[in-house]
Amino acid sequence: MSGMHLRGVVLPDGDQRDLWVVNGRIRTREVPGARTVVDGGYLLPGLVDAHCHVGIGPKGPVDLAEAATQAEVDRDAGTLLLRDCGAPLDTRPLQERLDLPRIIRAGRHLSRPKRYVPYLGTDVEDPADLPAAVAEQVAYGDGWVKLVGDWIDRAQGDLAPLWEDDVLTEAIKVAHEGGARVTAHVFGEDALPGLLKAGIDCIEHGTGLTDDTISLMASTGAALVPTLVNIETFPGIANSAAKYPTYATHMRSLHAGVSTTVAKAIEAGIPVYAGTDAGGGIAHGLIVDEIEALHRVGMTTDQAIAAASWSARTWLGYPSLTEGSAADVVVYDTDPRTDLNALRHPKLIMLRGRIH
Repeated sequence: MSGMHLRGVVLPDGDQRDLWVVNGRIRTREVPGARTVVDGGYLLPGLVDAHCHVGIGPKGPVDLAEAATQAEVDRDAGTLLLRDCGAPLDTRPLQERLDLPRIIRAGRHLSRPKRYVPYLGTDVEDPADLPAAVAEQVAYGDGWVKLVGDWIDRAQGDLAPLWEDDVLTEAIKVAHEGGARVTAHVFGEDALPGLLKAGIDCIEHGTGLTDDTISLMASTGAALVPTLVNIETFPGIANSAAKYPTYATHMRSLHAGVSTTVAKAIEAGIPVYAGTDAGGGIAHGLIVDEIEALHRVGMTTDQAIAAASWSARTWLGYPSLTEGSAADVVVYDTDPRTDLNALRHPKLIMLRGRIH
């Protein structure tokens, strides 16, 4: 039987082991005649970007060819699993390409008219229609639905929630009954209690978390994907919003407090995963920047790597390097647990059992 053989320190357990690959799957028992492709180093389950947008560029939606290029950039950084948190482009053809990362699609953002970035989401004219819109995205996506939880309300001149609590409760119930999980874009404070009490599964960004909502979130089991790379854009957003001084001040305040906010969420035991928010104004391929940012706000090196590897894979339903699992492996010469910079220098990337 033909196959490939890898020997090295396998993370997260940290033991020196031998793995074999046959037909894109991991084997833990010897495969006679396998060709050794790795002999030494550190074998990491493929990295995960738990919040990105394949199909969105700096000027808005892109075509399928550009979306494929975005995915290639992620792959070459070692990111082999992407949770695409909303895209205007149908990227299902990219899921059929064996050379591109696995993509978990959340369909299209669900927002209100003039309450999100134009052309990126699906506008729900009547808020009461949100449950029906969620049902459509459950059918269209891959087990996730993305809501816009808050955005600037120009009449108020500041961030404000998009949905009433009772509508959220019904919409999230619809998703759960359809076998999907729900996440929401939330920058500010006010939308969080309603989303969390409605049973949301994940919060994106979460810069407006307070001690009370952190406690509530910890009790619900909802996850947080803080997208710290993206939060660095808040001062620039504020500078461009001179017409709305309250909003601008609010965005600067959220940016100033994000390190403390995420540190408190980690300390409270909220599951935190790495996501870059790539697409739009954020370049693809920045997962290591996000891992380093999570480390700076309080995660250990092991926790920060796990948030973008084995823990994130488990959360999204993809096992690590175990018998029968997908052969999605990134290999490094040096131990990334002692030097996160090692993650920038993979010596081998294997996706679906194919070496890139």
